[in-house]
Amino acid sequence: MTDQPAASAGNAPARKRRILLKLSGEALMGDGQFGIDQNTCIAFANEVKAARDSGIELCLVVGGGNIFRGVAGAAMGMERATADYMGMLATIMNALALQGALESIGVHTRVQSAIPMQSICEPYIRRRAIRHMEKGRIVIFAAGVGSPFFTTDSGAALRAAEMGCDALLKGTSVDGVYTADPKKDPAATRYETLTYTDVLAKNLRVMDASAVSLMRDNGIPIIVFNIRERGRLAEVLAGTGICTTIHDGAA
Repeated sequence: MTDQPAASAGNAPARKRRILLKLSGEALMGDGQFGIDQNTCIAFANEVKAARDSGIELCLVVGGGNIFRGVAGAAMGMERATADYMGMLATIMNALALQGALESIGVHTRVQSAIPMQSICEPYIRRRAIRHMEKGRIVIFAAGVGSPFFTTDSGAALRAAEMGCDALLKGTSVDGVYTADPKKDPAATRYETLTYTDVLAKNLRVMDASAVSLMRDNGIPIIVFNIRERGRLAEVLAGTGICTTIHDGAA
């Protein structure tokens, strides 16, 4: 009996495109000033479902600023570590809200928390998260990195690297990165592309420096777009949407 040749790389099935979508907690407020708007959650869920149905493996990270922001709590005199833990709990609440919205439209979803909460969600386990995505499930990562003094942007960058994502999409309330705050300066112009070094050198506040550095070190592009505009996620994934792409600058 002769040995069978090992499968070559060319014969291996190609991995599906894998994307991490980072949502700000404020995006879940809709037109409100605080909390979670259910209609907004459903609208986001439909966009995520459409992306998943197109064949993309998706994972999400959501902030907690619509409920509690650790930095703001610290600014009011609260101990920073305690304030950050409270912010992490807010992200878990948002993750559960998004899970409910997704499952209400038939999308199987798992929430994994960096802070173990076995009664309400799974603990973060990298290989299990990858397997969920391979099975077509949406994975929502909650509680940041599980430690204070790190933002949810850092959590999103870390999970994107751990999951081997092809890109990190950051959904905000503006359609990219501008030379100044477009809500305050009408002369501000949008960048089409930037390098990681540009973002750090110009202190553009797209994401915190540690998150940008982690994406640079792993060669994962960051795409900033307006998640509040319906259909924009699909356009960005198709390469036609208005956005700013941050990468290493190589041709």
